[in-house]
Order: sequence, then structure tokens, then C-alpha cells
Amino acid sequence: MKKMVSISLGPGDLDYDFRTRFLGESFQVSRIGTDGDAGQVAKLLAARRDEADTLGLGMVREHYTVGTDHFVRPETRKLEKLAGHTPVTTGSRLREIVQEWTVRSAQLELGKLFNNAKVLFLSGTLNYRLASVLSEYTDNLTFADPVVQFGLPNLLHSLKALELYAAGSHPVLRFESGKDLIPSIAPFQFFNHMVLRRAVREAHVVVAPYEQLAHYGANELEGKTVITSTVSDERLEELKEKGVRLVLDCSIQPFKQTVGLNVVEAMVMAALGKSASEISQDDYLEIFTDLQLKPRLLYPIPGRKQINRFAFVIHPLSQKYLNNLKPLEMVSRVAPKPVMNLVEKAVAYTPPFVYTKVEGIRSPDGVEAEGWLIIVGGTPKEIMSHAPEFTYRRLLAAADIGKKLGAQIMGLGAFTKVVGDAGITVAKRAPLPITTGNSYSASGALWAAHDAVERLGLVTLEKGKKVKGKARVVGATGAIGSACARLLARTTEELHLVSPEAAKLLILEKSILKESPGIKLVLSSYADSDENIGDMDMIVTATSGAGKKILDIMQVKPGCVITDVARPLDLSAEDVEKRPDVLVIESGEISLPGDVRMKSIGFEDRSVVYACLAETIVLALEGRFENFTLGRNLEWGKVHEIYKLGLKHGMRLAAISGVNGVYSDADIARVRRLALEARKDWKPAGLSKKSAARRKKPRQRAAARKPA
Repeated sequence: MKKMVSISLGPGDLDYDFRTRFLGESFQVSRIGTDGDAGQVAKLLAARRDEADTLGLGMVREHYTVGTDHFVRPETRKLEKLAGHTPVTTGSRLREIVQEWTVRSAQLELGKLFNNAKVLFLSGTLNYRLASVLSEYTDNLTFADPVVQFGLPNLLHSLKALELYAAGSHPVLRFESGKDLIPSIAPFQFFNHMVLRRAVREAHVVVAPYEQLAHYGANELEGKTVITSTVSDERLEELKEKGVRLVLDCSIQPFKQTVGLNVVEAMVMAALGKSASEISQDDYLEIFTDLQLKPRLLYPIPGRKQINRFAFVIHPLSQKYLNNLKPLEMVSRVAPKPVMNLVEKAVAYTPPFVYTKVEGIRSPDGVEAEGWLIIVGGTPKEIMSHAPEFTYRRLLAAADIGKKLGAQIMGLGAFTKVVGDAGITVAKRAPLPITTGNSYSASGALWAAHDAVERLGLVTLEKGKKVKGKARVVGATGAIGSACARLLARTTEELHLVSPEAAKLLILEKSILKESPGIKLVLSSYADSDENIGDMDMIVTATSGAGKKILDIMQVKPGCVITDVARPLDLSAEDVEKRPDVLVIESGEISLPGDVRMKSIGFEDRSVVYACLAETIVLALEGRFENFTLGRNLEWGKVHEIYKLGLKHGMRLAAISGVNGVYSDADIARVRRLALEARKDWKPAGLSKKSAARRKKPRQRAAARKPA
């Protein structure tokens, strides 16, 4: 029977002694803690070296490599020499392998867990290899070595800075025999602890031995991912009480008893008859495979997975929105209009800043999201009065803020997503993936339209069947229009498609019939050429008319639901006012899952957001940190995909909005009452001479199309 003894600077109440089989050999495994007494460690090494086949050293200051430099700890070297001819190890070689294996496994299994995460190392010098691995996923690395070792209130923020620090600090640490040099004078000690607590609190991932983590509570560790080692059931329970979300235990545990990596590596040395330096990576690969060992990804709180992070850009939609900004609140109350006009122009030049943090979003599958709404100062008037590059610069500055905060994707809101090439240039230059949210805006608007039709109750709806009514899409061959047409074809019996692009209409027809066989299609070249416009139960306008008159609302049937997804809108507020018996929808707002906390963005319910923001949040929850919706051409596949992903993550339609804001139940009831009254003797207004002339032309364009 082989005997392995681990002598540790750690607490003595964690000692153990057990027998086991490992790699075909019988072992007696013992641990002896010394409660931080280095002299006792030396005595035990001298006393036990002759009776042990291998020795382990636990919680000693290990030799370390930073960059290309290798640094030897003199005090540890002395202890190693006391082992005499008995092989001894701190487990450092095995630790590097297991740390990298664990981190890469978590990144793969959990979907980009470390992408742009803010990672804090309480000791970067001892974890340089791990830091190098994490630098492949994030630039947000922070090292607390100067604070921990010298009491200097200075954190390091790059691998290069850590390399320079290690080269300069090692001679001092060597001279001081590796003692931590945090000043014992109370004011300095208190200040340094404050620096460390703040750093832990602001991090998303904390890398530290468990003994150091024990100094921090729920205020610092709530919601964090922790990378540590030797996590027993008792320690996991303690981390649960502190609110830790995920623990990556960088120590393999082949036994019922929780042991350190110095123990495992010492047992491997004894079983193979090799020193630590002689054990190859192939040896470890064979051991891991034969024993079916896996990285330890532990969830202290069942059902709670990782938190993904986003940023979203907003801006004041008009001059009156400036009144809600704290610095301008008082000024706006007393300033005359000319002054506020100057303020509006000046605000457009202000740097972006964080308006609010969004917290508490939680998907049914346990993934959570948090993010930041970042304001750029320009109103639509100011944004459109400048060249696109003016807005690009501010959006890129907002992206830089988002990146420093740890965001993994950024969305563009309101007019910021229509400037220039609609996000393409920003996505090429930004440090974060970008989406405009237009895919979810399109599907959200149709979602709202379907809900409105159901609430009006003027058409026959049967569960699991298509709506017994007629729908119309104006601008059907455009990117948004074609996506809307495909969605409507799945829910209605008859669909009219309108576009001046005849060839594209025919191609769209073929695609829709393939996806939705049995749908009745009617094709038209002109928006006002369909003599059946007064029969439509639902109309979608999705043109690029830039404010030109597209639809004569006086021709529309009372109770019709019109969804205007064009930007700028196809229907003006004046047009909408002409027909109080028609429901005109601009957008569908989305309700977020979870207990959402943030400042108001215009809705009484803080969980309700615009669909473009919801798209960014859905992508964050899904771990899709990629450019998604960009440019002015929407992809049908993405419109459908984001809708399905939204349902997966608990998104629900919250409100139906028109030109005057959210429709209440009373508003919809009023439209229904007026529509029923108007239908008693309603007739569409007369057509213009131009439209009438078109109707005399051959009707092949508007012939009903059915699948062969």
C-alpha cells in the first residue's frame, strides 16, 4: 500500500485520513493542517518524509510564471528541500491543466459565459495561465495583486500591466519572504479592504482561493460566477448563502472525500513512478478518460443559471423628453421656447451616459439578463439634421461604455437605428455585436394586430384554425413587407399582396404557397387598385414611401385593423383621426419575464418595453452575441426566429400602441362600438379618377392565385 501525506498551511479542522484504490494501486491518504504555521509545516515534512511515498504541499506560495519569466518562491523551495528524496508537489502542473479545461468547458457548455465579462483576479501572478485563457474571451481583466501584496490602491487592467508588475514586485517579495505587505495601520487597512470589496462587487467573475472568498459576503458575491478550487458540500452551501450563482471548481474530485490538487498529483506521481515534471499531458489525458472525470460546474442555487448582459441605446424622442433629465429639469420649467431650442441643439453634442441599469430579467429556463440603457443626446430632429457620421461617433462612444460595463451585445433604439445604413457601419466599427431590433418590431406589430383583431371580435376566430377574414399587405415585396406577408399567410384564409414590383410579387407568391399551401393569394400592382380594399379585415402598410400618401383610409371598412410598420409612418395622425372606427397600430410592446427593475421609459409597468429593446434582451438570454438585424432589408428567417425565441424566454405581448400611445380596453371597446354602428350603412368613398382608370385595365394582376 502506498502512502501519501499532504501537509498544508490551511486549517487543521479539515484534516482527513482514508484508504482507497487509485490507478490500480492501494493508497492511504492523509492530510495535516497547520493553521498557517510555516514552522510546523517544516517540522512535519522532516518527520513524515521517510514514511511517505509522496508528499503534497497545500496552500503554500507556489512558484509562478508570468509572461516569459519564471519566479521561484524561496520559502517554498526551502520546504521542498526538506522533503529530501521523497517526491513532493504543490499540484501546480495539474492545476494549470484543470483550470483551462474547466474554463473552456464552461464557455462551451453555457454559451459564451465569459464573453466581455468583467473578471477579477485577487492574484493574477499565481493565475497567469488562467488569465491568458480568459483573455481570449474578454478584455475586461482586473488584477488586485498590488492591493493584496503591497496595500497600494491600484488595480491592474491588462496582461501587459501584470507582466510589468510581476517583474518589478518579485525582488521585493523575495526579500520579504513572500509575506503580504498590506499595511496594518487601521486607516490604510480599511481603505484597501474597501478597494477590494468594490472590485469584487463590480466584477461578474471572481477568481480566488476559497480562503480569500470567505472574507466577502452577499453584498459582494450575490449573482457572481466564482472560479476557485476544492469546493466541498459545506463550502458550496456557504457560497449559496452568499448568493453565488455559479461555481467553477478547478479541482477534480475522484474520491468521496474532497481533496486538493496537490493530493491528486502526488498520488499520480506515486502510481506512475514519475516526478511531477515527468508526467506528460498524455498521461493526464489517459487518466481523465479512464476515470471519466469531468470539470465541476456547480450551481449553489438550483434553477439559477448565468447572467448575460446587454446595452441598449436610447435618445429623447422630442424636446419635451429633455424635461425628464435631471440636469435640465429645472431649466425646462422656466426657459422660454427659443432657449429650449438652443438646449436641444446643445444636448445633441453631449457624450453618451448611462440612464438606468436594467435588472431582474429571468427566462423560464433559468438564464437571466441585465443591462444598461445608454442615452445619446440628440432628438430625432437633431439626429436627422446632421450627417450620419455625427451619430455614428456617438453610437460608437456608447458601445465603448457598454463594453467597459461588461455588455455582450448592444441594441440601437428609435432613430439611432435608421441613421445612415441602419446599423451596418456601426456594427463594423463597434467593439460589441449590434442589432437594430427591427425583426422583433415587425413580428411584435403583427402580434399586436392579431391580438387587436381578437379583442375587437368582428371576425370569426377558431382555436387552431386560420382567421376567417381577409388581410392585405401594402409594400409586400419589401424586406419588412415580405416578412409580414409570410407571417400573415400562416394565420389568414385570404391574403392580398400589393407592390409595384410585379416580378418580385410573383417570386413572393411562389415562396408563400410553398410555405403555406392552401392560402388564397391576390396580387395587385397599386395600393389603391384593389376593388376589395373595403372588404379587408386587416391591412399592413410596409412601404418606403417616406411619408407619401399610400392608403386612402376612407376606403377602409369600419373595424379594420391597420398595422403601420413603415418608418416614417405611412399614415399620418390626421389620417388616423378621420376614422375613429378603425384601429391603427404602430407597434406591439413586449412584457419581459421576471421581476424587472429599472427607471421608467414611458410605461407604468417597468416590465414593459419596446419590441426593439426586447430583441436585444432575447438575444442576450439566448447567448446569441452576434450581429443580428442590420440594414434596411429584413430577413424573413430572423423575423420568425426572434418571435420563437421570444416565446421560449417568456416574452409576452403587453400592449398595443397607436399614434396617441397605448390602446386601453376602453379605447378598443369604443372602436368596436363605432365600427358596428358604421357598418349598418357604410359605403366606401368614391375612388379618384386615376384609381378608377386603373380598374378598367386588365385584371390579371389581381386574379386570385391558388396552389396547383
